[in-house]
Amino acid sequence: MTERVTIIGGGLAGSEAAWQLAQAGVPVRLFEMRGGGEMTPAHQTDQLAELVCSNSFRSDDAASNAVGLLHAEMRALGSLILREADVHRVPAGSALAVDREGFAAGVTAALSVHPLIELVRQRVDSLPGSGATIVATGPLTAERLAGSIAELTGSEHLAFFDAIAPIVHRDSIDFSVAWFQSRWNKGDGKDYINCPLDKAQYLAFHEGLLAGEKSEFKEWERDTPYFDGCMPIEVMAERGVDTLRHGPMKPVGLDDPRTGRWPYAVVQLRQDNRQGTLWNIVGFQTKLKHGEQVRLFRTIPGLEKAEFARLGGLHRNAFIRAPELLDATLRLKNAPHIRFAGQITGCEGYVESAAIGLLAGRLLAAELRGEPLSVPPPETALGALLGHITGNAEAETYQPMNVNFGLFPPVSDRMRKADRKLAYTSRARDALAAWMAA
Repeated sequence: MTERVTIIGGGLAGSEAAWQLAQAGVPVRLFEMRGGGEMTPAHQTDQLAELVCSNSFRSDDAASNAVGLLHAEMRALGSLILREADVHRVPAGSALAVDREGFAAGVTAALSVHPLIELVRQRVDSLPGSGATIVATGPLTAERLAGSIAELTGSEHLAFFDAIAPIVHRDSIDFSVAWFQSRWNKGDGKDYINCPLDKAQYLAFHEGLLAGEKSEFKEWERDTPYFDGCMPIEVMAERGVDTLRHGPMKPVGLDDPRTGRWPYAVVQLRQDNRQGTLWNIVGFQTKLKHGEQVRLFRTIPGLEKAEFARLGGLHRNAFIRAPELLDATLRLKNAPHIRFAGQITGCEGYVESAAIGLLAGRLLAAELRGEPLSVPPPETALGALLGHITGNAEAETYQPMNVNFGLFPPVSDRMRKADRKLAYTSRARDALAAWMAA
């Protein structure tokens, strides 16, 4: 086999697709513009698979959580992203969180030394007219390439905003106020730092979010919707005074050691690197201006002298209307030599992006070997996510989506909720095993 596959984009999806193809014996040319004199509004390094938002891959519970099940399925299929996530894991209760710098360095090293992968640090401005290609440029696709995609698909891009949470230096946190504890003592019981607020402090903080100076929208951005899974905290605050207390500032299951009781509200921080020196503020994605962030976040008890390694930010994300543009194997219907993978397809989340990259790589490898293109069963997390992207979703109202049990073929609704989750994951394990065996 001599055909070299072109992959555009070295994020999670492109990196995983390149790995899957190379491991199957297919030579790859992986294009990544970072490191070639280009940068995006959200990235800070030229490392492949850089995590630009949270450092969490969310729940790792494969028995009762859809994303945990997706982790397990990707591990079973030799995912590079999950392999490096496991190597660079940091404490996060029942979640899989990683040292972001170590993780990206691990992925970059693995791809850079693979004999079948050529890494090209160069921007691609147009889609190739021929030759097997995977487009995995993510939601921050460069303007010229985005225009080439729109011209070929005959369809306008849809778009949404994504926001980045701030990161705090651990040694600047006041532990006479803050304490270590996981909600309900999950994991080792001490995986998060908690900063308590009483009612007056919470109400003042809420008011500060509403009044704080925010980034200005450009005219063409004004009607772009947010993705609910990455909603800026000030936008959540606008939905009601108690919205945050039922969301990222939820106090349940957390006992303030000074009182032995749950606080009125809590700000949680999650470890962001292996050394435990950096902690990100959970759920605090924001479009507040940087000076306003420093002022307001230092009103949080325990963070009065916080030093920030990174402040929050906002960027515009774009994705294609995949259900009408792609076939069941991620090929562009009017140009089947091109596949799309990752967040540009409209999946949402690190793991989901990598999962679609994994499938794009495996499906293309099978095609090049002349094998039947067998997609994972819809009962699996991989199959359910793929099916949503490639036809099960309503094209006209298509929006970014995390993997969830609502994408799976239903099980009996007569079961208790906990039993239904177990039924989904048990059925998925059997379906994946049968598919892999076949």
